[in-house]
Amino acid sequence: MKQVPVKLGPLALLLTVISKCLTTLAILTFTTARADLSLAEKYAETVKTRYELETRGQEFLQEAKKTSSLSSLPGVTIEDGVYYKELTLDGSILRIGLADYGDGVQVVEWRHEKEWTPDTDIGNLWNGM
Repeated sequence: MKQVPVKLGPLALLLTVISKCLTTLAILTFTTARADLSLAEKYAETVKTRYELETRGQEFLQEAKKTSSLSSLPGVTIEDGVYYKELTLDGSILRIGLADYGDGVQVVEWRHEKEWTPDTDIGNLWNGM
């Protein structure tokens, strides 16, 4: 009986291409998962900070409703008849504005802000000259 030689050239090439494609996809999947985890952790910190500021703001609002004079509250500034209090935590700011109408305190502003400084360093980017 005559034996037919098996040619492995095209099969080996196909298996090599498939294994390289699978390796590339595995690396992309891993790096995407790491980036998603990092973004989720950053978002969780932001939400935690925001909720902590909200809690402090609600406590300040309860204290303001109990007091007879808003100007007696610590850290309060007055602008155009509105009493402002700024609460800060980890670079985030909660700005609360209260107005006293005699019969009670009304919230006129409740705004979250984030301290931000622009990055002016462009590194080694070509400046066109």
